[in-house]
Amino acid sequence: MKDDRIGVFRDAHEDRESSHTIPDTPQTRAPAYRLAFDDPDFLCRDELRPVRLQLELLKPEMGMSEFGVESTIVLFGGARIPAPDSKDGARTKTLADLSRYYEEARTFARIMTERSKKNGHREDVIVTGGGPGVMEAGNRGAMDAGGVSIGLNIVLPHEQAPNEYVTPELCFNFHYFGIRKMHFLMRARAVVVFPGGFGTLDELFESLTLIQTGRMEEVPILLFGEAFWRKIVNWEALADAGTISNEDLKLFRFVETADEAVAMIDGWENGGVRRSAMPGR
Repeated sequence: MKDDRIGVFRDAHEDRESSHTIPDTPQTRAPAYRLAFDDPDFLCRDELRPVRLQLELLKPEMGMSEFGVESTIVLFGGARIPAPDSKDGARTKTLADLSRYYEEARTFARIMTERSKKNGHREDVIVTGGGPGVMEAGNRGAMDAGGVSIGLNIVLPHEQAPNEYVTPELCFNFHYFGIRKMHFLMRARAVVVFPGGFGTLDELFESLTLIQTGRMEEVPILLFGEAFWRKIVNWEALADAGTISNEDLKLFRFVETADEAVAMIDGWENGGVRRSAMPGR
């Protein structure tokens, strides 16, 4: 990160380095003597959770701002969906059938990144969860276009390294799911959701809830694979039960191909499918 420190006080980096070269005594070895900002044990205490939340919000925010990212295209989708040419023998028939969406995600990301390159990677930058499957496809498509993309990884009990297509300067790692989801949506101009599991459903419904309740500006939400989404969610039953309104069903659209998704985003921005404002919003 760029560091434009000004002022007359001694730099924190210098003090940190100095503290590592002090004489070795019982006092200097004691945890109490460590600089607070250079003490992992202290920073990981339960009482410091508010500070960690703030740091996790600030670091990616500063990184993306310094890179010049102004708006993003969010790409959600399953980590287990393989590329069509994957040799993974453990996949189910359903996953094999869904593998076509890997290529659609890759194509969609390439098209959007070709546009993003024209504005210096400031607008419509692809952002994914940085992992495998559909996320990999999104970052890969951005690389196909010779552009950049963002990866928002999270530490999981099982080891997960970022996929190799994320732009290194825009590859961030998280401890808190909530802060990670904030970063997905803070710059979002569209949310594109491919078939996935619990994580994908969580991200989709949080996005819908924020828009439905007026906590987030309305942006296009596009669901790839109508058959998949209608099989796992009975959207009309929610409206029939009165737990959502019929108007809420207009918050999202189904698409099947990358070209259709791009056209839908363009049409949405031009007011072609934008729903009317809800009373009281």
